[in-house]
Amino acid sequence: MTRSHRQIAAALLEDHGTTYAHQAGIRLADKPSLLYRLLVLATLLSTRIDADIAVAAARELSAAGFRTPQRMLDATWQQRVDALGRGHYRRYDESTATRLGDGAQLLLDTYRGDLRSLRSAGDGPQGVLERLQDFPGIGPTGAAIFVREAQGLWPELAPFFDRKALDGARRLGLPEDPETLDTLIDPADRARLAAALVRAALRKVRPADLTGEDCADRPNGPSGS
Repeated sequence: MTRSHRQIAAALLEDHGTTYAHQAGIRLADKPSLLYRLLVLATLLSTRIDADIAVAAARELSAAGFRTPQRMLDATWQQRVDALGRGHYRRYDESTATRLGDGAQLLLDTYRGDLRSLRSAGDGPQGVLERLQDFPGIGPTGAAIFVREAQGLWPELAPFFDRKALDGARRLGLPEDPETLDTLIDPADRARLAAALVRAALRKVRPADLTGEDCADRPNGPSGS
């Protein structure tokens, strides 16, 4: 039995629907410290490095206590390098340690350490995306990562499915239009679906690879047709 788009989306959420923030131990809420940790995660995910390593590095930075821009700035460059190294983020550890310090200073100077002020100044999704790119190490990819994950907190950004997420939709035969994708899920699952679609693109997931609750629709299990 062929799955509907809704069934594919539901199975994808069940198999791959963990946000990168959740994976990094960030219980995301509209609070300055948690939003800052998401910005750090987006910075780490922006480099050409395995996502799991970036997530591990974000966890190490958090464990070291660098959970606010002031704490990040107060840390020495070497302390930031060491925390990144413990997360095996070694190829870009020195340059990223510098960027994190510079980004923390920018956040404090421009927004008093509170990304909610960036939201207010951004004047809509495009403005938020552009202002995020003022931070060292955050280009279009990093800004998209932040917005993908934050759209559940800042509804004016939603629905947001960037190019990488839409690549995943294409692989799975799902609509490649964000508004149409949004109709397949509960609005509360937007960030989860975006993360799941990115994983589908990176891991080359096919519809036949998905299990999910409706795997009984296919008599032969996950590999059936």
